[in-house]
Amino acid sequence: MMYVFVCFLVFNLLAFFAPKRLVPIEIYATCIFAYAYGVTTDLVLDLHYNLYGYLQKGFQWLSLLAVIMYFPSISFLFLNFYPFNKALGRKVLYILSWTLFSVVFEWFVVNTDFFYYNGWKLLYSALVYFIIFLILVSNLKLVRKIISSKR
Repeated sequence: MMYVFVCFLVFNLLAFFAPKRLVPIEIYATCIFAYAYGVTTDLVLDLHYNLYGYLQKGFQWLSLLAVIMYFPSISFLFLNFYPFNKALGRKVLYILSWTLFSVVFEWFVVNTDFFYYNGWKLLYSALVYFIIFLILVSNLKLVRKIISSKR
């Protein structure tokens, strides 16, 4: 479990020290959205449907800390370097690369027993991550639209 939190710490340090391509309000809005989206998803799929979970069944403070450390940092890193002004193929490749990274990281976390499946399969995650990343991009586009309409 310690290795998982070391990874979370590394993700947060990378996010903190990365050259920022997003303005502060975009960072704030996308990190809050990622956290809310992640918690909502976990409430439904973990606590309601019991398809997977953190550590053991039910709520744990360590799992909340993990969510706080993971979702915002990964979402920021993904969006900060997203190739907005590149061709569609480059965007798809970028999302597929992050999807592969996410699946490999989830496999690692499952094998540390920090995260467990109870009906969920890694294949489901592989399909869902691509959609999650598209939602993150769409949310940032919406945030930018809202920001530009206020000027």
